Amino acid sequence: MARLQLFAEGPTEQTFADTVLKPHLAQHGVYIQKTILIANAYKKGKIYRGGGRNFDAMQKDILRSLKQNSAPDVFFTSMIDLYALPKRFPGTEKVAQYDNDPYRRVEVLEESWAENTNDKRFIPHIQLHEYEAYLFADISKLSFFYQNTAAIKKLQHIVDTVGGPPELIDDGQHTAPSKRITKWLPKYASEKVIVGAQTAERIGLAKIRSKCPHFAKWLERLENLG
Repeated sequence: MARLQLFAEGPTEQTFADTVLKPHLAQHGVYIQKTILIANAYKKGKIYRGGGRNFDAMQKDILRSLKQNSAPDVFFTSMIDLYALPKRFPGTEKVAQYDNDPYRRVEVLEESWAENTNDKRFIPHIQLHEYEAYLFADISKLSFFYQNTAAIKKLQHIVDTVGGPPELIDDGQHTAPSKRITKWLPKYASEKVIVGAQTAERIGLAKIRSKCPHFAKWLERLENLG
């Protein structure tokens, strides 16, 4: 048995972890004790959470939790986006050579983060390129919430054009996965906490992991903790 605490970039990841990951991992003897929005600032003794845009604040939050929970069966992980990753993030000086290899790029950043944290109980996960890539594993499931056939077809065309894992949908300011969804389905921007998590639930973890290798590798590692 293992206990797990998950640091989420935003409410969408937090909801996904609570409603989709938590019951799945419990079947493997891994129990998510807490999902918490990761810190983005400390001001006048108050912690501001969510956003994943300040590495120093994130790391302070993680190190504090590691210290407070020192039991060997308590593990920690993260769900933050590669998209718009903080500039001071460890390993950023190493990854320029991997601009054409997103999978190696994100692995190097995770390895650097693990080295910086220096605690084997911390399993860093950086989403390639962001949470919404998982929805492109079966983008048709958005039709349950949005009866816009033309928009869904446009989004499916993106998947077909990429011709590979949806994690390869790039991280441009206007072309990241979430930006592509909101271009055709503007309401998603204000509804993504609910729609984003429920769409992933409808797609199912089996399909998401089959389409998203980086996510699959992380999920397997968490399952094996149990």
